[in-house]
Amino acid sequence: MSETSWVILKRDIEAIAVPFGSKMTLPEGSQVRIEQASGGNYTVVTDLGVMCRVNAEDADAIGQFQAMPEASSADANAPFHEDQVWERLKQVYDPEIPVNIVDLGLIYELKSQPLSEGGNRLDIKMTMTAPGCGMGEILKQDVARKAAAVPGVKAVNVEIVFEPQWSLEKMSEAARLQLGL
Repeated sequence: MSETSWVILKRDIEAIAVPFGSKMTLPEGSQVRIEQASGGNYTVVTDLGVMCRVNAEDADAIGQFQAMPEASSADANAPFHEDQVWERLKQVYDPEIPVNIVDLGLIYELKSQPLSEGGNRLDIKMTMTAPGCGMGEILKQDVARKAAAVPGVKAVNVEIVFEPQWSLEKMSEAARLQLGL
């Protein structure tokens, strides 16, 4: 976001402390500054300097538009197209970096397998920019939710791996340009 100003919370919200991944409550009336609005979620900084992720369903509390909730599961028997999975995964963002996880190079592997009962199973291997990142489970859940919403997907397994170790070289050229690298 190019312009940042303070926003007063309209109600209590549950947020996730970044980079620790721990849940915390931001009370009604407290002030936050929106740092990033990507993938439907928001990264905010409190008046005490704590960085947090606010989920899309709490957008109204920070004066933002609440997008329509994403379906929890798509039609598992619809035609499956892997490119739709990649496009959905581009809607997941690291809360500290304004680049999607695909362009960051965090998705190491995406395999699809047709299931005998219909639909497809996805096996996704992903990593974090740093092994100690507390946001791993949060991003893993985001990836699973986005992938499960793709038509033709019936099951999703997401695994966080650290081999090979992530590096700047794994980023797309577009991501490097966006970050000025």
